[in-house]
Amino acid sequence: MNASQIEKNVSELVKSIDKENFIFDLLVAYGISKTSITRLKKGDFNLSKVEGEVLYKKKVFFKEVASDKLLTTIDDLTKNEEDLKHNPRFVIVTDYKTLLAKDIRTGLTLDTPITEINKRFDFFLPWAGQEKYQSKNENHADRKASYEMAKLYDILVHENPNIYDDGGHNLNIFLSRLLFCFFAEDTGIFNEEGIFTNTLGQHTKSDGSDVHLFLDRLFKVLNTEDNSTEPNYLQVFPYVNGGLFGSNIVSPKFSSKARKIILECGELDWSEINPDIFGSMIQAVVNPAYRSGLGMHYTSVPNIMKVIEPLFLNELREEFEKSKGKPNQLRKLIFRLSKIKCFDPACGSGNFLIIAYKELRALEIEIIKEINEPQSSIIVDGSQSKIHFTKDGHEVVSNAPQARMNFNAKQIEIWFTEIKLSQFYGIELDDFAHEMAILSLWLAEHQMNKVFVDELHDFGRAKPILPLKEAGHITQGNSIRLDWKEVCPTKENDEIYILGNPPYLGSSMQDKIQKEDMSIIFKGFKNFKNLDYIACWFKKGSDYIVNLNSSFSFVSTNSICQGEQVDLLWPYIYNNNLEISFAHTSFKWTNSAKGNAGVIVVIIGIRNNSPQKKIIYLNGIQKEVKNINPYLSEGSNITLPRRSSPISKISKMVYGNKSTDDGQLFLSTEEKNNLINTNPEAIYYIKKLVGAIELIRGIERWCLWIEDCDVENARKIPFIDNRLKNVTEFRLKSKAQSTIDYAVFPNRFKQRTYNGTNTIIIPRVSSERRDYIPFDFFDSNTIVLDSAQAIYNAQPWIFGVISSKIHVIWVKATGGRLKSDFRYSTSLSYNNFPFPTITDKHKEIINLHVFEILDERAKYPEKTLAQLYDPDKMPAGLKEAHHQLDLAIERCYRLKPFESDIERLEYLFKMYEEMTTKNSLFQKEKKTKKAK
Repeated sequence: MNASQIEKNVSELVKSIDKENFIFDLLVAYGISKTSITRLKKGDFNLSKVEGEVLYKKKVFFKEVASDKLLTTIDDLTKNEEDLKHNPRFVIVTDYKTLLAKDIRTGLTLDTPITEINKRFDFFLPWAGQEKYQSKNENHADRKASYEMAKLYDILVHENPNIYDDGGHNLNIFLSRLLFCFFAEDTGIFNEEGIFTNTLGQHTKSDGSDVHLFLDRLFKVLNTEDNSTEPNYLQVFPYVNGGLFGSNIVSPKFSSKARKIILECGELDWSEINPDIFGSMIQAVVNPAYRSGLGMHYTSVPNIMKVIEPLFLNELREEFEKSKGKPNQLRKLIFRLSKIKCFDPACGSGNFLIIAYKELRALEIEIIKEINEPQSSIIVDGSQSKIHFTKDGHEVVSNAPQARMNFNAKQIEIWFTEIKLSQFYGIELDDFAHEMAILSLWLAEHQMNKVFVDELHDFGRAKPILPLKEAGHITQGNSIRLDWKEVCPTKENDEIYILGNPPYLGSSMQDKIQKEDMSIIFKGFKNFKNLDYIACWFKKGSDYIVNLNSSFSFVSTNSICQGEQVDLLWPYIYNNNLEISFAHTSFKWTNSAKGNAGVIVVIIGIRNNSPQKKIIYLNGIQKEVKNINPYLSEGSNITLPRRSSPISKISKMVYGNKSTDDGQLFLSTEEKNNLINTNPEAIYYIKKLVGAIELIRGIERWCLWIEDCDVENARKIPFIDNRLKNVTEFRLKSKAQSTIDYAVFPNRFKQRTYNGTNTIIIPRVSSERRDYIPFDFFDSNTIVLDSAQAIYNAQPWIFGVISSKIHVIWVKATGGRLKSDFRYSTSLSYNNFPFPTITDKHKEIINLHVFEILDERAKYPEKTLAQLYDPDKMPAGLKEAHHQLDLAIERCYRLKPFESDIERLEYLFKMYEEMTTKNSLFQKEKKTKKAK
């Protein structure tokens, strides 16, 4: 459902609000199916059982409240983890006079009279798969223009049902031409302000029937060098060239409404549009299937600068500072800028390329200012055409490639930019984004030419933008399948920087084509299917830059620097004699990336081995280091293998028990109580069941745990006998032979690690918001589910070690992630955790701190671990008890306190390297003795 239809639906809704059905009617207005709404009304989809509440998974939590409780209620609801566990996108409360809402993903809020929600209908557009665009860098002109273009797009698609017969390519070119005309008439590219809009309005019918004919003719004129045969009203339009109007397309047909909107678009001030933002915003108006399917999004300028500055801009600025007062050096620097190539192999609408272009142009301006500041002189470069300028009212003309004009004993140097769009290369899969990247680079060039002239005053000149020259080399296609060196050719001594924000997709999110991409790129790699899709770009980037004056930097999910992906990817990079030159450690992406809300990213720079400095950026602080390892910490280039047992002298951790039984062996508390009430002897076959969710949220569950020797007696209880029959039936239907074989043991969990001792339970997945990962002790009558892990024969001091801050830091760095949550890995994080051998006295001290933590927890029996370890609500006593434990654990490593998490991690990696080296030497010596 398009935006225009939704706006109409909501406008109809507010005319007559039905309190009983309001939230249901609102959801229908945004395209939620009536079948789903019927099930929501019946209660099938309503996960709240409280009267007056509607909780629709991933959609909304709605509640009717009294007028004086609106603010306090929405505040409480949006902070309560229990209320948000089903991930509603919006929380809405109303007294049917005022409506308050909060977008949980973006944090945006809405406060409006309920009868005026049609004026803010765009707030709930995510229900229709249309994310609201937002950025610190956007302005009113960008938002208004994209909104108007979206309305025009929706109408054109509706009125031209065959518009996508060619896959949308014709429409994409049409829209890019339209955008150029709007921009050109407001920024001086066309000779007369408003000429496009005014001419269209004057020479087309009000019903819109001939608008497509007018546009087809105009586009042909804009591609014709000599238009003297055209009528006067078309002769005033200049020759554009550049390929923008080169191909023959047929404009879509217009109605009176569509004509009205295109004229409204023309009335906007397009001179205020930011090309680096606008291209991405306009992507949101194309084919609705694209709106959420391709992950297209706007990357904010501050984030782009985190890539560009350490990759090449900082070094260029340093060279500029060193060259000040040395004109020849400054001129060499300009020459260097004119030869740099920037290549984004996943360029979208060109955000990274545009910002890189703007920054190089801005640096060039500063260099020219520095050259001209001491002597007020100008060099006239007229190599391509005559140069005309006025001095004291007299026109001066020069044909010389370089000419010096002396006025009143002062030389004036005229400068033209040496930086060309042809230095910028990109690859983009999406056809429309490809067109927008080309267009946006042209618009950026025009804007920077204006800045060039304004900033340099008397000695800055800009060659006319028309006819358009060669734009950036933007190639449309699959970046993984294309040869990058054909897209961005390399020559001897070329200085090339590869940069961008490629798509992040885990193996479960990849489509068929992307899986094929992975198999092509990583042919011969072991377990490559466990890599994130973005690893393709790191592999291809590494292959490209080897032995070249080139480096690359990508924004990436931090998954490639965690868990098993490190050992799968990074040895290949290091084997190519490459290194990490800089890294921004994990931070939350701040823009409205579609489908990637809340994603944790890193930025990594890769270059050929070099003695130049290496820098780690963490929370706005930069640290120069000797080497950056693949976990983005200072240290050697080690990768952690999967280990079957701990490298340190700590207890073994094992997986929980997996039932593979269709839930037939599980019991709710009600089922357990009913079973015991009717069959008291059944208590012998029941044990407590705890997994990650049960542990953290305090949920009570039980299971049937029947030893082989007890099956015959257990089956005498009808309830148990029926459950065991169901297990057998379920397993026999499995496609896995091992499960079918296990049907003869319906009493058994398919995978068993339980050994009948006290247990520490470790959740395999835990929220990344917490400062500490919640663990707990359970008695020997507890079965650990496979959503958690277990340490049997539990000792308190081991609980203290894994509960410590230094251990959490290690897990964050080395474990994997599930979305943004910690994935606790036994084989990677726990078994590789370096912990010193400690004395019994140390163990007793740690035990005491563990008991203090448990005592503090016991003061809040009504709270779950999720509530106790909420970083915003953690009780002060519990927080202090953990702090004292942290100090005690860290004293096991050294007496001097650690000053930062970076220092802790560096120490751990160094200790790990020493331990593995020592173990390797020991094993080697052992083999030698055995051989003798």
